[in-house]
Amino acid sequence: MINYNTIKAVIFDLDGVLVDTAIYHFQAWHRLAEGLGCSFSIVDNEQLKGVSRIESLELILKWAGLEKSESEKEDLLRQKNQWYLELIEQLSPAHLLSGSLELLKKLREKGIKIALGSASKNALGILQKTGIVGYFDALIDGNAVQLSKPNPEVFLKGAEALGIATADCLVLEDAQAGIDAARAAGMQVIGIGQAENLKGADLVVADLGFLVGKF
Repeated sequence: MINYNTIKAVIFDLDGVLVDTAIYHFQAWHRLAEGLGCSFSIVDNEQLKGVSRIESLELILKWAGLEKSESEKEDLLRQKNQWYLELIEQLSPAHLLSGSLELLKKLREKGIKIALGSASKNALGILQKTGIVGYFDALIDGNAVQLSKPNPEVFLKGAEALGIATADCLVLEDAQAGIDAARAAGMQVIGIGQAENLKGADLVVADLGFLVGKF
């Protein structure tokens, strides 16, 4: 059971929690996979949630039965990211997921620290386009960490940047890798989505709106 009164900081994942950019990732990976002669479905895309770009590419190459040099992998990653950046140009505050802005406002009113803990290397731009970057006291993204979830590095760095003990942090995540990372960091964690896909979470809710009245 989560004691909301003891929480001093909330660390948000980005994709699928605050903003739904998952469809753009899927479209970019799908285009890349097809170019490699590999079929790529929504089900396949689920396995890429919460993991780094390079790990995602390695999975696609494995499914395609291909081997690429490091330089070729870098070229593929640059191409995928370029397609993704073109797709997210359309982002605006209207693309925030239900309850996102309301919860950020409530946490700010209550004096609870707010951090981002995301594998995305485009996190800052997404927060700017959706108009919520000013709510964050710390931004820990894919440019700031060496190890991807389920390693807890991103959340540990978030707590450190906020100056808050890990036991006083709550993580909001939509991917199993993120749930596992939060657990490894010694933090409470709420899953956003379906309970069967988020094992080990203290609580699973459909969207952030459920949490607004809890603080």
